[in-house]
Amino acid sequence: MASPPSRKPANAARLTPSMAERRIRALAADSGRIVWSRHALERMTEREIFDVDALRILRGGMLEGMPEATGTDGEWKCKMTMRLRGVREAGVVLIILKSDRLFIKTVEWEDVR
Repeated sequence: MASPPSRKPANAARLTPSMAERRIRALAADSGRIVWSRHALERMTEREIFDVDALRILRGGMLEGMPEATGTDGEWKCKMTMRLRGVREAGVVLIILKSDRLFIKTVEWEDVR
């Protein structure tokens, strides 16, 4: 197993988009660091977005918007997006946990049909 990604300093007041992308990709490289919410699993089934799709988004997608502090010190809400299946864009909403894990809140199509 690869060593855990280095943590950012505890006193860091802001997580930049590029820092967040690097951190998400590094954590997502180890599937054991990903925690799936029941809601995310239900939405994946409903929307026919598969776990391999979500992992591709986490490992190679782009951060959409700015990371948002969750109110829990050192944890950040983010959204990664990527074009899938040729023409559809999907997103994964997640929280970077201070325990060096990613908590997947939901998975969604960005181009609502």
